[in-house]
Amino acid sequence: MKRVIYLLVSAIVCWVVAFSAATVAFAQTEAAGQKMTVTGCLQKGGEANEFAITREDGKTYQLRNSAVDLSKHVGHKVTIMGTFKAEKREGQSAEYSQQEAIEAGTIQVATLKMISDKCQ
Repeated sequence: MKRVIYLLVSAIVCWVVAFSAATVAFAQTEAAGQKMTVTGCLQKGGEANEFAITREDGKTYQLRNSAVDLSKHVGHKVTIMGTFKAEKREGQSAEYSQQEAIEAGTIQVATLKMISDKCQ
């Protein structure tokens, strides 16, 4: 019985260490002000000139734009390149933490390349 408990605790510790390392790596790759390229489905937001791109893994980035006419590419699979700005994450609830896994931040769009006229 002690052996089973020891193996279970060891597995949990390994999982926590691996998750922590992945979180640190993610935070380093999506640092604010970093140039970033994202491929996904371009969507129209709820207000005028509001757009978002959603990657295949479900992560969504809000898009700010002054250089590219995004409206021509709504519903298309595109690759955008721009400057990433992370969402503020201090003092949020557990519910926000679940949402944060989906909404990554904002990208100031510099360029857009259409990959496909459909999001598939």
